[in-house]
Amino acid sequence: MFAGQVLTIEKIKNIQMKKAFFIFLLSGAFLLAAAQEKTAFQVAEAWNEAYDVRSDVAIVYGVNDAGGNFEQRVKGWRDKGYKVHFMTGIAWGQYQDYFLGRYDGNMHLDEGQVQRNGDTIWHGKNVPYIVPSANYLNYLKTHLKRAIDAGVTAIHLEEPEFWARAGYSGAFKKEWKNYYGFDWRPQHESPEATWLSSKLKYQLYYNALKECFAYVKAYSKSVGKEVKCYVPTHSLINYSAWKIVSPEASLASIDDVDGYIAQVWTGTSREPVYFNGINKERVFENAFLEYGSMISMIQPTGKKIFLLTDPIEDWPRTWDDYKRNYQATFTAKLLYPSVADYEVMPWPNRIYMGKFKLENSDERQPISPAYATQMQVMVNALNEIPVSTNQVNGSHGIGILVSNSMMFQRFPTHAGYEDPQLSNFYGMAMPLLKRGVPVATVHMENLSNANTLKNIKVLIMSYANMKPLSENYHAALVQWVKRGGVLMYYGRDNDPFQKVQEWWNTNGKKYGAPSEDLFKKMALGSTAISDGKFIKTGKGWVCINRQDPKELVLTAGADAAFVNYVKKAFEMYAGEKQLLFKNNFILKRGAYIVAAVMDENKDNNSLQIKGPVIDLFDPGLPILDMKEVLPGTQAFLLDLSGIKTNRPKVLAAAARVNDEIVTGNSYTFMAKSPSSTINVMRIRLPKVPKAVSAHKGSDSVEILSKTWDAKTQTLLLRLSNYSEGVRVSIKW
Repeated sequence: MFAGQVLTIEKIKNIQMKKAFFIFLLSGAFLLAAAQEKTAFQVAEAWNEAYDVRSDVAIVYGVNDAGGNFEQRVKGWRDKGYKVHFMTGIAWGQYQDYFLGRYDGNMHLDEGQVQRNGDTIWHGKNVPYIVPSANYLNYLKTHLKRAIDAGVTAIHLEEPEFWARAGYSGAFKKEWKNYYGFDWRPQHESPEATWLSSKLKYQLYYNALKECFAYVKAYSKSVGKEVKCYVPTHSLINYSAWKIVSPEASLASIDDVDGYIAQVWTGTSREPVYFNGINKERVFENAFLEYGSMISMIQPTGKKIFLLTDPIEDWPRTWDDYKRNYQATFTAKLLYPSVADYEVMPWPNRIYMGKFKLENSDERQPISPAYATQMQVMVNALNEIPVSTNQVNGSHGIGILVSNSMMFQRFPTHAGYEDPQLSNFYGMAMPLLKRGVPVATVHMENLSNANTLKNIKVLIMSYANMKPLSENYHAALVQWVKRGGVLMYYGRDNDPFQKVQEWWNTNGKKYGAPSEDLFKKMALGSTAISDGKFIKTGKGWVCINRQDPKELVLTAGADAAFVNYVKKAFEMYAGEKQLLFKNNFILKRGAYIVAAVMDENKDNNSLQIKGPVIDLFDPGLPILDMKEVLPGTQAFLLDLSGIKTNRPKVLAAAARVNDEIVTGNSYTFMAKSPSSTINVMRIRLPKVPKAVSAHKGSDSVEILSKTWDAKTQTLLLRLSNYSEGVRVSIKW
């Protein structure tokens, strides 16, 4: 539904060159649609009307996947009007030809990631997670060349993953010797060996992506093309929780990287976390932190990011579970108004053609018509929802410092030091988020960028769960505090990784912990050992508490003092008023309203949003005078008072709408969505309609129901979807 495609004939009736002007407008609308890459989905299969999602981009997956000839798949999606990208895994993929000797005559199963007991970590049959050798990267480049030759406009190399429990293969030992210049050390034997092993895993995939993307840019340029390069990757939070090492924030520093896909969905966000002494799934909260982590990782660089959600997930659950958690993750991503580019789903064939159970039933069933309609309403809204300068309600400017090195300390543990469920991170974040504070994450690797701390007033950090990989980070933190920032440090500094051989204890430095270097640079002296005292440093303040953040959430009620310290820190920042605690988040983006209400909060009241609004989580698209959002739930609404035009308009639909034409007494448009689904549309009209018809080509399409709402002057229309499109005509 592009505004540029709505053509009011009467307005140009008296223009002498009406025909030329009409063609000009149509051309402009076409160019707008052709240029847009706002929404995308990834798919391994050939085009099929059953999952013709109608986003801007089809990301065709894999050269060797089971969906048929690769070039034919690319052409098939392009012929249906899609921009076409290419995606494949860089740490794994359907690469049996490489591993089984069909590429160069040699078997390469020995290049898999191997754990301590000698077992290879497999992603699929005859497909291990790989130690990326030079030979493997040369093989992968043949896939990239083939994709570029097929005419794709972007390459996605997804999930550069090295399992923390791996690092025992001959291939890894060889890479160790090449990188460090000395023989391999088993990572389980010491924190030092674990640290070195993780740094190498991190570097191997950083180098692999850098080399592959350099090839993409060079080869595409040589054949007269400009192909973009993206990294679809899980968040730093999830990789740390799942004990995986990946380059993460460092990738944005590679010139040839154009952006990321934030791979956040129910499967990552349902990882249980501790809060108030209870370990359980908190999907909305976790998703909010994961999306925030991905956005803060790239936004200082100005590069592009797509936010992913999945209406189901990889593990077999029930349809009810999928729907509930899809709404939670979908809401979480929309609460970041600076981003409006989305991967709307992976594997649409799995969603539309798969079968899963219902609650309290063992019978597998396909997606229900109601859930398919709701999902399509949500997905098509993503084509419309704008970037906004509005902010989610609440006190802004509180950040949690994170680093890639969070992934380095997760496995194996040493000296009995444990960090259950990444609680040294969640201990700083969850007590604030649960109290309605839209806490941000700040990537240490971006501290050299002037934009990174621009809007941060209070920064909370710990070296219990990470370590600074460069001394330069401390210089940036010192300058930020001296300019007026308030730094809160939590940590006993007694975990075994404090003593690994690093810059803070080599080359003349003899600090027992990296925080000692930070505090000395801030000229805190002996006062740095004071618990809870705010120490003036330049125009800013530093507060140190000798408590590991995990202690704040592993025990019920243990976060009270922490919350009070944060409140005091926020109110000490120049010009700030009282830190606002509440139980909800709400954001207006154009005419859209996004809301979530926290449970596990002292305030157990629901949030009431005044209408008239259309409930976009309800497949019936009802108009509500008041929407009540209960604790633990979310809402996605269209505010009718926010629609600033009186012209005919499809306000919400379970199909993508274009080719709109308006005359003095009629409105026609084309609606496209996967076949064999139901389209429900809420349409604003100037008058009650006298006639409504729908056609697929020359064949009429039955109008299943139509209801006029005189109060809002909207027509609720229900009819079947067809991927080739249904032409709807309304007259009044």
